[in-house]
Amino acid sequence: MDGSRINSKQGCTFAVYQNYMKPIPSKVLIILAFIAIYIIWGSTYLLNKIAVTELPAFFLASVRFFFSSILLFGLAKITGAKIGISKRQLLNSLIVGFLFMVSGNGIFVWALKYLDSGFAALLASTHPLFVLIMMRLIDKKKMKTKSIIGVALGIIGMYLLVSQKEFVTDDDTLIGILMIFVCIIGWSYAGVFVAKADLPKSPLVSTGYQMAIASVLLAIISFALGEEWTSPLIWSSDVKWSMILLIIFGSIVAFTAFNYLLKEVSTEKVATSSYVNPIVALILGWYVLDEQLTTQSIIAAVILLAGVYFITSRKK
Repeated sequence: MDGSRINSKQGCTFAVYQNYMKPIPSKVLIILAFIAIYIIWGSTYLLNKIAVTELPAFFLASVRFFFSSILLFGLAKITGAKIGISKRQLLNSLIVGFLFMVSGNGIFVWALKYLDSGFAALLASTHPLFVLIMMRLIDKKKMKTKSIIGVALGIIGMYLLVSQKEFVTDDDTLIGILMIFVCIIGWSYAGVFVAKADLPKSPLVSTGYQMAIASVLLAIISFALGEEWTSPLIWSSDVKWSMILLIIFGSIVAFTAFNYLLKEVSTEKVATSSYVNPIVALILGWYVLDEQLTTQSIIAAVILLAGVYFITSRKK
C-alpha cells in the first residue's frame, strides 16, 4: 500500500472523527437542558423525600453537594474548562450557592419531613409568580394584564392548596409550608441575580463552585443543629440509590442544565419548569409513596399552572 493511499485513509478516518466530535448545536443543548430541568427535577422531590425519612436534612444536602462538586470539577478538568475564578466570581458564587442550595434546597429538604413530596412540589410551582414580583421590584418592569391574571390565579391556587385539612394537620406542617415559601423567595431572587452576575463561563465550573460552597455552609448548619452524621455503609439501599440519583442526575445533570439555561434564555422561560415538575412529583409521590392526591389538590394544581402559564406566556 503506497503512502498516498495511507494518507487518504487516515484523512477519511480523521474526517469521521471530526464529524463525531463536532460540538452539539446550541438549540439541541437548550432542548436537552429543558428536558433535564423538567423531568429530572420533578423526580428529585420523591428522591429527597425518601432520603430525608432516614437522614438529617442538612447533612443529606451537604453530602450530596460535596460529592457533586467533586464530580463537576473532574468533568470540567476533562473537558478542558478553566477552573480558576476571580474574587468577584467567588463572591457571586457564594451568594448564589447560599440562595440556591442552602436556602433553596437544604431548607426545602428539611420541610419535606413534614409535607408530602407532591404537595411541596405544588407549592414550589409558585416560583414564576415570585420571579415576576422580583423582576417588578428589581428591574421596575410594569406588570401586563396577563401577569396580573397569573398572579391572581396563583394566589387562588395557593389558597386552595394550603387550606386543605388533610395536609395542614399541625404546627409542624404550617412551619414546613412557611419554610418552603422562604426557599422559593430566595430561589427566585437567585434566578434573577444569576442572569446578570459575573460567574465562570463554564456551567460545570460555575455549578461546581456553588455546590462546593453550599456543601461547607450546609455542614456548618448541620453541626450547629447537632444533626447526627452517619456512614453511607449503614444507610438503607433505598437511601443509597436516592443519594446516587440525586448526585448524578439531580445535581450534576439538571443543575448544570439550569445554570446553562439561565445564561442562554430568559429567566421567565427557565421558570416554566414549574409547569412539569409538580405533575411529575405528584404522580411519583402517589405511585411510589402512596401520598394523598385529593380532588382539591388537582383543582389547585390546574389553577396554579394556569397562573404560571399566564405569567410566562406574556409578550415582552
